[in-house]
Amino acid sequence: MKRFLKFLKWILILLIVAVLGLYITGYGYILKGIWVVYLHGHTTAYIDDFKFFETEKIPASTHPQPWPFHKDYNSVEATKALSEMNDTLGTIAFLIIKNDSIWFEKYFDGFGKNSQTNSFSMAKSITSALLGKAINDGYIKSLDQPVGDFYPQYSGSGMTVGDLSAMASGLNWDESYFNPFGMTARAYYDADLAKTILKLKVVDTPGVRFKYLSGNTELLAMVIQKATNKKLADYLHESFWQPLGFENPAVWQVDDEENRVVKAYCCIGSNARDFARFGKLYKDFGKWNGRQILDSNFVAKSIAPRFAESPEYGYGFWLSDYLEKKIFVMRGILGQYVIVIPEDDLIIVRLGHKRGNKTDLPFSSDFYVYVGEVYKMLAQNQ
Repeated sequence: MKRFLKFLKWILILLIVAVLGLYITGYGYILKGIWVVYLHGHTTAYIDDFKFFETEKIPASTHPQPWPFHKDYNSVEATKALSEMNDTLGTIAFLIIKNDSIWFEKYFDGFGKNSQTNSFSMAKSITSALLGKAINDGYIKSLDQPVGDFYPQYSGSGMTVGDLSAMASGLNWDESYFNPFGMTARAYYDADLAKTILKLKVVDTPGVRFKYLSGNTELLAMVIQKATNKKLADYLHESFWQPLGFENPAVWQVDDEENRVVKAYCCIGSNARDFARFGKLYKDFGKWNGRQILDSNFVAKSIAPRFAESPEYGYGFWLSDYLEKKIFVMRGILGQYVIVIPEDDLIIVRLGHKRGNKTDLPFSSDFYVYVGEVYKMLAQNQ
């Protein structure tokens, strides 16, 4: 018994030393990550983890605009392949909007049409939309305005706000999702996001090539907030949530209760029907019910490749030519998608727990199943 108690004593001492070591070396945020993730039965970030973080509230529109239902609403069942994919990957919402009307929708695992789940990197597209709005409103001059105008440490770097949106900044961000000591983990769990971002250095020539870095979007958000002198969540509400008639309130994670810097590269909690509104807005080149919300030229540039050698990305949006269609996509790391195919007036939204396997193509395997099977469903209705 004495040996056992002595063993427990040493284990406790080692734990205390480890905890103190993490805090002393600046890695105390790892403990929050352990608590949020592993002690709640997960191995990575998950779709409803925002309840463990501080958030900014985004109220629903005071003039909600519900989606109309298509005359053939839910008249076709999901294909076998789509059903199997949804089951395998833990889909919680699947929505098909045809001709601006809900043609099909299904919810799973206790989630419903009003359930808030994490956007993850779909928030990057929304932050890029806020850049377009800030340009519209005169807070930012153009996509070519230097980041150094807002943060002098980047003066002379050649980095522009457009470079941040198009993932071409040249910053030394480390896009590692599984390294607990890396920048991505620190940004997600630490309490001073701005401090992490403003330590970044420009190490490659900006504006010459695509390299996907979450730090780009976070710095862009800080630029927009500085330019507008408004909280980004408030600017999102007045710019899009209110005029586009969002039916439900949303939340946007912030780093902590003191700084309240939004995690702009991720972490807007909303639902399938409301996320789809950004798809419609861009499908219609910034126009909503006859009103020009975003400049059409900005939208057109956003959903076209910035670099010929990287045709998979524009400004804040992923791009695909699958099935010889011109497709633009908002996407998140766990298979969150708003897939827009303008030529067929089609929007597909998928939210869920997992994504498919990686491929040699720009998208994981599930993306191609979702698009292909939706077209098979639509063919049954002709």
